[in-house]
Amino acid sequence: MKKVLLSIAGYDPTSGAGIILDLKVFQHLDFEGMAILTSVTSQNTIHVKKFLCVPSDFLWDQYKCLYEDVNLAGIKVGMVGCKNNIPIIERILSDNPDIPKVIDPVFKSSSGIWLLEKKAVSIYIKKISGKASLLTPNLEEAALLSGRKVENLSDMKEAAERIYSLTRVPCLIKGGHLPNQASDLLFDGTIFHLLKKEKITKKVHGTGCFFSSSLLGYLAKGKSLKKACSLASRLTFNAIKNAVSIGHGQAIITFPIKTQNSKRKTNFVSRKP
Repeated sequence: MKKVLLSIAGYDPTSGAGIILDLKVFQHLDFEGMAILTSVTSQNTIHVKKFLCVPSDFLWDQYKCLYEDVNLAGIKVGMVGCKNNIPIIERILSDNPDIPKVIDPVFKSSSGIWLLEKKAVSIYIKKISGKASLLTPNLEEAALLSGRKVENLSDMKEAAERIYSLTRVPCLIKGGHLPNQASDLLFDGTIFHLLKKEKITKKVHGTGCFFSSSLLGYLAKGKSLKKACSLASRLTFNAIKNAVSIGHGQAIITFPIKTQNSKRKTNFVSRKP
C-alpha cells in the first residue's frame, strides 16, 4: 500500500502551484497524495487577481474526515489564506507529532498580492512554533519572519538563526533570487549547511511549492533533513529546466520531469555558526 502525503494549501487554477502541483509531485515520488483546501484563487500565469479563504470550521472538517479514514505519512502546509485558519493549522500539526511536516510560508504572490494578512505573520510564527520538521521561506518570506532584510548570504544566516529562535523549527532559506548566485541555506538549529547551485534565470511558477512538497516526499522516504534538502533541490532544478510556457506569464512545471545535467553539482557545505 502506498504511503499518503497530505497537502494543506490553496487552489491555483493554472495547476502550476498549490495543491494541484503538490499532488503531482507526490505522485511523481510514488506517494498517494491527498489535499485539504485553505483557499481558492483567481489567477493565471501572469498574476493573482483575488482569492477566497475557506471558513476555518470547514478546514477542520476536511481534515477530520480524512484523519478518521487514512494514515498520513507526512504533511505539507502552503498557503494558509487568512488568519482565522492559523489556529486550525496549529491543531492539525499538533495532531500529528510523529510524521514529517514541511511548512512553506506563503505570504505574498510573486505579482505582489498579499495571500495572508501582514499583521497575522506574528500569530503564524507563534502557532507553528515547535510543530514542524522544516520551514522553507524564500528571501522575502524570511525577511517577514525574521523582521530584518535578507539580501545576501550573511543576511540569510542571521535570518535563519532568528527564525529558528522564534519557531524552534529548522529553516531552509531559498536563495534562488540572490544576485549573481543561487544558494540555499539550511540551519538545523546547530549547523549551517550551504547548498550552492547553478543559477537559472528562467521565470517559473510554483517552484517554492514544488521544492517543499518534494522535500516532504524525501523526508517521508526516510532521508535525513540534509539529504532530503539536497535531493529536493536537484529535482527542482530539473523541474525548472523542464518547465514550458503555456500562457503569457511565467512558465509552468510539466510532468514527467526529464533529468537535466547541471554544470555545477549541488552539494552542501556545512559550517557551525
